[in-house]
Amino acid sequence: MTDRLTIVTWNINSVRLRMPIIEKLLEEVQPDVLCLQETKCPDANFPVNPLKKAGYEHIQVHGQKGYHGVATISRRPLGNVERRDFCAMGDSRHIAVDVPFNGSALRLHNFYVPAGGDEPDRTVNDKFAHKLDFMAEMRDWLTGAETAKPAVLVGDLNVAPYEHDVWSHKQLLKVVSHTPVETGLMEEIRQAGNWLDAMRRFTPLDEKLYTWWSYRAKDWSKADKGRRLDHVWVSETLDRHIKSTRVLREARGWEKPSDHAPVVAVFEA
Repeated sequence: MTDRLTIVTWNINSVRLRMPIIEKLLEEVQPDVLCLQETKCPDANFPVNPLKKAGYEHIQVHGQKGYHGVATISRRPLGNVERRDFCAMGDSRHIAVDVPFNGSALRLHNFYVPAGGDEPDRTVNDKFAHKLDFMAEMRDWLTGAETAKPAVLVGDLNVAPYEHDVWSHKQLLKVVSHTPVETGLMEEIRQAGNWLDAMRRFTPLDEKLYTWWSYRAKDWSKADKGRRLDHVWVSETLDRHIKSTRVLREARGWEKPSDHAPVVAVFEA
């Protein structure tokens, strides 16, 4: 019997404000697991009732008031929950769970990497320094035993690593999210854990691929000045099980949208 697992990752930019489009996504896509970032919600105030009503009984959150926050919502039981505090900052930016799959379990990491502010210079911008330190900690931790097992890493990593992950490689080389120091560090993280960039397996490197479009654009779709900030990585042991990924671009145009679109990943065993 085939086990089919659908995981969606989405920077929702306030879970309470955007519950109507979360419910729309759950109804239309029917994922097994939904990983949210930038929930901006303390754990005690997380809106569990509409999610449980939609059939998602298993909810693990790591939130704080007004900022950051991640949540993993599932129709399958979630075990071995871990909330890692990167850079000892007390920020809610990571949650990991075990998800039943293929008679065993896969380790699912849900990340919200710091955006890094506006100035790509750690000597004058503490936010950028924090982002680089956060990514360095990811690189040093997500290797060895952590990635030898079946594992998936999803989330808003706030880096568009490749030339066609941005609307203009040349114009964005000095813009935070696409600077060489960030893209180089992201590649170090990926290589340290032998992660596969699942989205680029199904969309070649020479094709444009975006998950984020700024609120500032009058017509975001027509301007199409996007970046791929949201990612799906899989460990080597899951390589043969990842069957597809797609960006749900139309969700960027839903009512009161996030500036990020959801990414859908399908696994089969």
